[in-house]
Amino acid sequence: MLVGLGNPGARHRRTRHNVGFRVVDALAERWGVEVSREAHRALLAETRRDGERVLLVKPQTFMNASGDAVGSLHRYYRFALDHLLVVHDDVDLPLGRLRLRTGGGAGGHHGIESLAAALAEPGFLRLKVGVGRPPVGRDAAEWLLAPPVAEESAALAAAEERATSALELVIAQGPTQAMNRINQREAVHGGSPL
Repeated sequence: MLVGLGNPGARHRRTRHNVGFRVVDALAERWGVEVSREAHRALLAETRRDGERVLLVKPQTFMNASGDAVGSLHRYYRFALDHLLVVHDDVDLPLGRLRLRTGGGAGGHHGIESLAAALAEPGFLRLKVGVGRPPVGRDAAEWLLAPPVAEESAALAAAEERATSALELVIAQGPTQAMNRINQREAVHGGSPL
């Protein structure tokens, strides 16, 4: 299950906080599927890749209640939590950087907090997309809910493209190999293509 975190509605589409939605949409476009089936308070697409059944998910509960949708899907599909990969924005990563990891704290990300609470387990796989920190004195929530400024847009778009490829890499090679490759490349090359 590949879950992109974000907020529903046209006014949120281009915001920093909706990176997860955009990555899942880009992956769906690559695969020729549409994330449009409504169920469990989410938009879904189901397909098969490399012999694996894959569910693409965009919770429609708003970011801070993402766990409501994912928890319902978890109860319905009964998937193991090591088969859950969540894509989300991260203010602690520099703009445009990726990091793939299992578990860890939420770092103040309310969507991740909601998922961990709903699943009673924080140990799921996460692909973090760096959006950087807001300027000094700017409210973090307000800044996340705004679109990136022009000079940020290209770096964020490139990161979203690499994140889309990273999801495919996880499916093709498994989390451990993908994590080693993605994190090492990001650390050494600072965000060159996979």
